[in-house]
Amino acid sequence: MSSESLYRGLVMDAVRVSEAAAIAAWALAGRGDEMAADQAAVDAMRTALNELPIDGVIVIGEGERDEAPMLYIGERVGRGNGPRIDIALDPLEGTSLTAKAMANALAVMAWAPEGTLLNAPDTYMEKIACGPGYPEGLIDLDRSPAENVRAMAAAKGVETTEITVCVLDRPRHAEIIASLREAGARVHLITDGDVAGVINTADPDTGIDLYLGQGGAPEGVLACAALKCVGGQFQGRLVFRNADEKARALSHGITDMDKKYDLHEMVRADAIFVATGVTDGALLDGVKIVNGFVTTHTLVMNSASGSVRQVRMKRRL
Repeated sequence: MSSESLYRGLVMDAVRVSEAAAIAAWALAGRGDEMAADQAAVDAMRTALNELPIDGVIVIGEGERDEAPMLYIGERVGRGNGPRIDIALDPLEGTSLTAKAMANALAVMAWAPEGTLLNAPDTYMEKIACGPGYPEGLIDLDRSPAENVRAMAAAKGVETTEITVCVLDRPRHAEIIASLREAGARVHLITDGDVAGVINTADPDTGIDLYLGQGGAPEGVLACAALKCVGGQFQGRLVFRNADEKARALSHGITDMDKKYDLHEMVRADAIFVATGVTDGALLDGVKIVNGFVTTHTLVMNSASGSVRQVRMKRRL
C-alpha cells in the first residue's frame, strides 16, 4: 500500500499506541526504577500493537530475540491481517529521565512500508543533523565539528557565535565539545534523549542548529523518520566496540562497516512518526492525570503529505 494510504488508515492507531506507552511509563515517573518504567511502556505498547489490523515487524526495538519480553528485533506484531509494515520504536526514550521525573521523556515510534527502514543493530552511531532549508551537503561527518559550525554559520549568514549545537553530555564527547566552543559555537548539552535532540534541529523555536555526537544507532533511524517528514539532513556511521557488535551488524545484513548513511538510506520510503510526551519537555507536554481524567500530547508527522500535527487527548480513566 502507498505511504499516504497507510497514513490515512492507521495514523490514529499509531497515536493510540504511543499514548498507551506514555501513560504506562508515567505511572512510574519519579519512582527511581528505570527498568520498571521501561517494562511498563513495553508491555503497554506491545498490547496496543497486537490489537491493530496490521502485519508488522519490529526492525528497531528493545533488543534481540533472546531479550524478550522486551519488544525485540524481528518480533511480529498486529493481528496479521493488514498492511505489512516496518516498525521502529522506543517505548520509553529517556528511562533515567522518567525514573527521576525529569523533562523530555518520550514514547516514540515510526512506521513505514515493509523493507524500507534500516535494520540497524543495537550499537553506537556517529551522527550529525540539521533542519530543513539548507543546501544539500551542508553538513558532513567527515568534517571537523568546527568546520561544520562554520558551514552552518555561512549558510545562515551569521557569525559562529550565533550557532547552537546540541550534544549528549558524555565523556566521549569532550573533544567535540571543546572543538565547538573553540569555534565560537554555543553548546546545548542534554543528559538523555537524542531522538528529541535531532528533531529539535527542525524546530526554529528550540534555537538548535545542529546535532552532533555518538548515540544509539536505533535512535538514529527513529530520528531520521522524523526528519524525513519535516525536511532536514542527517548522516550516520555505525561505531563498533568489539567483534560481537560487528557480528551483530553482519546478522542484520550490513557488510560495509564504515558506510556513511544519509537520511534517505536509513528511511527509504515515506514514513509516519509519532511521539507522545511522558514528562514535560521542550518538544511535548507530559502525561497529566487530574480529577479522574488523563491527558496526553502527541506529535504526528507524515512524510508523504509533509504534515505535522499535534494531538491532545483527554479521556476518563
